[in-house]
Amino acid sequence: MDPDFDDFLHVPARLSVVALLAPAGWVEFAFLRDSVDTSDSALSKQISALANAGYVTVRKGRDQGVRRTHVRLTPHGRDAFRRHAAALGRIVAAASAPAQRAEPDGDVD
Repeated sequence: MDPDFDDFLHVPARLSVVALLAPAGWVEFAFLRDSVDTSDSALSKQISALANAGYVTVRKGRDQGVRRTHVRLTPHGRDAFRRHAAALGRIVAAASAPAQRAEPDGDVD
């Protein structure tokens, strides 16, 4: 397996969240929830896991009296996503390369 492949990030819900955060700064929880098409509780669970692992920072506050939660990638999270995406690219490239066939005597073309 590619050493940059991140098993923790590869969980589809986490990967979706991190991919949405990658090009952005602070992103509102509601936007993430709607973009990932998940429930508040499911997204909260994934954000907590990402925060506990140091991949995201969470900021909670009030905007005109309304509670708001914002999330952004940490430098560690941004680097982990970049490395993981590159690893996925290498895996796809290897799978797309012309296959080498082994001959019956064990030789490779």
